[in-house]
Amino acid sequence: MQPNEAFPPFDTLSQALQPVAGQAWQRLCEALNQADDMADMTGQPSPLADWSGLSTERRAALLRVLAISSFAVDTLIRHPDWLATLDSGGELDATPGRDDQTQLLADALDSADDEDAMHRALRRFRQARMLGIVWRDLNRPPGYTMWDTARAVSQLAEICLEAALGWLEQFYTPRWGLPAPTRDGDPQRLVVLGMGKLGAGELNLSSDIDLIFAFAEKGETQGGRKPLEHQEYFTKLGQKLIAALDAMTADGFVFRVDMRLRPLGDGGPLVGSFAMLSSYYQDQGREWERYAMLKARPVAGDVSAGAELLASLRPFVYRRYLDFGAIESLRELKAMINREVKRKGMQHNIKLGPGGIREVEFVVQAFQLIRGGRDTELQVASLQTALNRLPALGLLPQEVVDDLLPDYAFLRDIEHVLQALEDRQTQTLPSDDPDRERVAFAMGHEDWPSLMHQLDEVRERVRRHFDAVIAEPEDEVENTNDEQTPGLEQWRLLWRGELEEDDALARLEQAGFEAPDKTLTRLSRLYHSRQVQSMQRIGFERLDALMPMLLDAVADNDTPDTALARVQPLIEAVLRRTAYLALLRENPHALEHLMRLCASSPWIAEQLARYPILLDELLTPDTLYTPADKARLADELRQTLNRLPEDDEEAQLEALRVFKHAQMLHVAASDIAGTRHLMKVSDYLTYIAEVILDAVLAMAWKHITAKHGVPSGCNAREPAFLIVGYGKLGGIELGYGSDLDLVFLHDSDGQGATDGPRPIDTPVFFTRLGQRIIHLLTAVTPTGSLYEVDMRLRPSGNSGLLVTSLSAFADYQRQHAWTWEHQALVRARVVAGSETLADKFEQLRGEILGAERDTAALRDDVVKMRHKMRDHLASRQAGDRFNLKHDAGGMVDIEFLCQYAVLALANQTPALLTYPDNIRILETLADSGHLPQEEAERLREAYLAYRSRTHRAALTGDKAEGQAADYEAHRNAVMALWQRFLEP
Repeated sequence: MQPNEAFPPFDTLSQALQPVAGQAWQRLCEALNQADDMADMTGQPSPLADWSGLSTERRAALLRVLAISSFAVDTLIRHPDWLATLDSGGELDATPGRDDQTQLLADALDSADDEDAMHRALRRFRQARMLGIVWRDLNRPPGYTMWDTARAVSQLAEICLEAALGWLEQFYTPRWGLPAPTRDGDPQRLVVLGMGKLGAGELNLSSDIDLIFAFAEKGETQGGRKPLEHQEYFTKLGQKLIAALDAMTADGFVFRVDMRLRPLGDGGPLVGSFAMLSSYYQDQGREWERYAMLKARPVAGDVSAGAELLASLRPFVYRRYLDFGAIESLRELKAMINREVKRKGMQHNIKLGPGGIREVEFVVQAFQLIRGGRDTELQVASLQTALNRLPALGLLPQEVVDDLLPDYAFLRDIEHVLQALEDRQTQTLPSDDPDRERVAFAMGHEDWPSLMHQLDEVRERVRRHFDAVIAEPEDEVENTNDEQTPGLEQWRLLWRGELEEDDALARLEQAGFEAPDKTLTRLSRLYHSRQVQSMQRIGFERLDALMPMLLDAVADNDTPDTALARVQPLIEAVLRRTAYLALLRENPHALEHLMRLCASSPWIAEQLARYPILLDELLTPDTLYTPADKARLADELRQTLNRLPEDDEEAQLEALRVFKHAQMLHVAASDIAGTRHLMKVSDYLTYIAEVILDAVLAMAWKHITAKHGVPSGCNAREPAFLIVGYGKLGGIELGYGSDLDLVFLHDSDGQGATDGPRPIDTPVFFTRLGQRIIHLLTAVTPTGSLYEVDMRLRPSGNSGLLVTSLSAFADYQRQHAWTWEHQALVRARVVAGSETLADKFEQLRGEILGAERDTAALRDDVVKMRHKMRDHLASRQAGDRFNLKHDAGGMVDIEFLCQYAVLALANQTPALLTYPDNIRILETLADSGHLPQEEAERLREAYLAYRSRTHRAALTGDKAEGQAADYEAHRNAVMALWQRFLEP
């Protein structure tokens, strides 16, 4: 074949690229002619015919490859027959399947009888596959993207690693033997962890592969001529594996191997046991090693053991709390990279330079490190997968991800083109014109300036999004301050005590503090306290960075003295848990919400100080001031529990407590902000209790049935059990500090036993189930308890059985219950358990409450009980203070009026049985004509006023009382109806 033949169509190229492609074609023609001569001598088929028969489409694709990739040209010159092989095998259009490639390499290695032959087979296999990958990357078959290239290279690395390791194990077995099995009897192999882009499955065209080697247990090899300690065996095997891939021979290399990410880097052992690795990361693991482990993935050897190892290291990588300290470390790492870029003049490096590949990776890593322990969806090695999951978690707007993903792909496309030129690991833009023309052509641009214009736009967008996540938070605060407010530097000097006292007092007064002297004393005592002065360096640095921003936020509050006094206990509570200091410093808007809520409510301030984990909720204002309805609550709780191991009840219970505290904070925040009506506040607090009771019942049922099995006749999946809520829970009127009045029921006849490994009698089973529920609800840990529980409303009170059958409950209600117990039943409602049993309970409740009664006797019983309660709980002496709940004309009077009405009138008006809450009972009394509309409205207004004040008192830390004069109209309305209906 002559070089001047019109093949391929060079005239379609630019003037600058025609010489490059022409020279490459001339070299190829020479190689083809030599191959043809050799074929004549040996009688082997010549590749010349295959080249001559290339289709028009293949010739155009070949032209791109010749113009761009010197690596591809050199490979084709050495192996001109490969083009036809790749073409016939479909490899120029699609990545071969893993199994096909594995088998192809295995066949090649079967004939390798020494390491040199194995090296040759590996390198020839790699060169052929890389030729196909480069061809596809440059020509982009339909639907083919950068991600396909990255996956193909990663898959190739994994196949080569596994094949080389398997060959070496077999080859050296006669000499060294095989490792002893683990204590569990499982065979041991080397564990090869892929790190970086290999772990992510996103290698670039000419990437190094970062590896860590490990093995499960120490011991000694068996069956060889020379037994070795496992440490020595796996080290030798690892060294051989590295050489198999990394050594440069006449056939090139397979993959450059970098082992520096292992513990202690080049100074550490090449291979570590699982015990050694766990100890190292727990005791000595550094922050950058957490970033590295984000992408760790078993890629060869004992993959299942590798997965177990990574699972054991997960707590090191992903903190259980929101770890905003990770941003500080990422910021420091980025600053170090920037200094290196500047020192070496690497601004044109598309990986490390501004707006480059690394900045996109840092954005994703920041969210993974900060939130991966909580949002386990982010515990993935792939950048593409993690980035796509951020919007659903509310961490990045979808439009940001829609920018970053294509921009990242664009940057990686340029990276691949740069590396396709010479099969060289580089991310630096070329400085010579021919290579610039090649890169621009590969990227679909007419010339270099056109490509640079797009690149500049991409890097600007990436840098903007990167800064939004990683930038110093102080910059945002300084940008929003006005000239009248002391700047952060002034607050910093004041916090450190570096201002003259008069100057400090003047600045505090200027910032709106009413008692600047007390504030200055407060800050000085905190700064010089033993707690602060004994902090470790990183903790003190975080506090020192936070306090100027905190003081700035305090000064923005309408009552800065109060805000600071209430926030300070929280700061003192987290001095040893400095991740929360980092959280507040990294989120200036969270500081604003913190001040607003704490200044308004000492209850919220106390909750946050007791449970700093709730600070996480300040990060999402959309949900902070918008409590979830019951369906969303149930869904959120289900998702939270699903992230936890099924058998880890302690973690599940901890998650329930955090969930309860967080959701109550949302309700309180919306209450303070005035975004929720009083009735809705109680509704939401009740929903929280209900979804928690559902979860607790499921946990208790699972726990007891796992031990004892299921009672005869019961469905294993649905607890044959009922939790009935009384009082405020039953009446859908829970407050912030309400306990839960509960009654437990089951629908068994009490006969028989359970069917599990440790059978027990059915009554005992249900008693233990009830005890377990109470334990789960009331157990106290550092995150508090779920609820206080009151079981005194069950049949016979404290002297009665903890759990009662529905039939026994019915018998008690019909024959033995006191009037006050029927009053309590008015506010009874099923809150968790079997739907079938719930229907039976509702029928029974309707029967009991709807029975015809002697109204005179009923009235007498209700009045006596009310007087008895007043004697014990009402104010002792008349005065200007009014106990909203227990004094005459208060909340309890309204509740008793409603209960009396239901018991006296339900037989005539069954609609009174529909609802257990007082407001809707009053509405039903009005609608049915038993109470004039205006009187029902006055009672309703009184009840809502009392409840509103009670809720507010819980938030502000006040007593549930008010000035008698303020409530005189409400009291008079209630007492007038009381006199008319109950004490005429």
